[in-house]
Amino acid sequence: MGMKAFALVIFGVSALNGSTCHQQSNGEVTKDKPVAEVNLEGVDTSPLTSRERREFDKYVSELLSPCTNVPVPIAQCITEKRPCSRCLPAAKFVLKGVRDGMSRDQIDKAYKNRFDPDKIVNVPLDGSPTIGPEGAPITIVEFADFECPHCGQVAPLLDKLVVEERKGDIRFAFKFYPLPSHPHAEPAARAAVAAMRQGKFWEMHHLLFQNQKHLEQTDIESYAKDIGLDLPRFKADMQSKETLERIAKDKKLGEDLKIGGTPAIYINGRSYDGHQDMKEWIDLELAGMGRTPGAGAPAPSASASGSAAPRASGSAPAASASARPTVAPSGAKSAPKEPGKK
Repeated sequence: MGMKAFALVIFGVSALNGSTCHQQSNGEVTKDKPVAEVNLEGVDTSPLTSRERREFDKYVSELLSPCTNVPVPIAQCITEKRPCSRCLPAAKFVLKGVRDGMSRDQIDKAYKNRFDPDKIVNVPLDGSPTIGPEGAPITIVEFADFECPHCGQVAPLLDKLVVEERKGDIRFAFKFYPLPSHPHAEPAARAAVAAMRQGKFWEMHHLLFQNQKHLEQTDIESYAKDIGLDLPRFKADMQSKETLERIAKDKKLGEDLKIGGTPAIYINGRSYDGHQDMKEWIDLELAGMGRTPGAGAPAPSASASGSAAPRASGSAPAASASARPTVAPSGAKSAPKEPGKK
């Protein structure tokens, strides 16, 4: 049963005296029943206003827990100490939504996206460049365009998260998704694939994002020289059939997933909502597994995403910060990130 029986409320929730009046089809007016106060162990509701507290009590009393074997409201799951590690994280998720001023419809949608098992999709790695342990509990897959300014803004944040702050907890995979509206995006993607074939994907990845205003062929070739690539081989690989097929394969996957723009990020098969803090999303995911941040990867044979795929040939060693330069080598042009559409 689980999330398939996800509770939906047609009308919005008002703070007026803890109840609202609804217009029925026959013209009569009905009044919502007051919601009993809910006190949940491990959930601090003290920062909530009276209105927010009433909303929180109502939501956790109605929304079903995110556990397929526990088809009861979140509050009941926690109060009865049912064996479901996701109930407490779910309650905290709702609490944050209330504190952030989200409407009932917004919380319903966000909750379903975050916890409904039907929202998990299979995103195969299929030889994509990856970094991080294969047995990491969290798998992040990003579809990105090297000329997209938003991707450029996200790149250093993801790098810091994967390499420094959550090292050992995350396996990160990159997918090529150049947009037609960006004329330099596909040549840049081909350059990254060509660099990957010489074991220098992440170095090129960094340079392309750091120099988004300088992606002409001459610029790209200078980056290849800076990171020590065999230039004739690099130029040949940029134009090879295998390189074009690699990019086309990722684009086809993105289209199948109905990606509307970049960056498009999936965390353990769920489409990441950019309005939420990624660290909190990941910590919530770990809490739902009964894990704590920093615990690292389980057995090497485990697969966090359910998509068993080998690390791409030429990708960086697992969680190797030294293989991913954060400063452009001498001679590379540095350009500030530009605002604009994807």
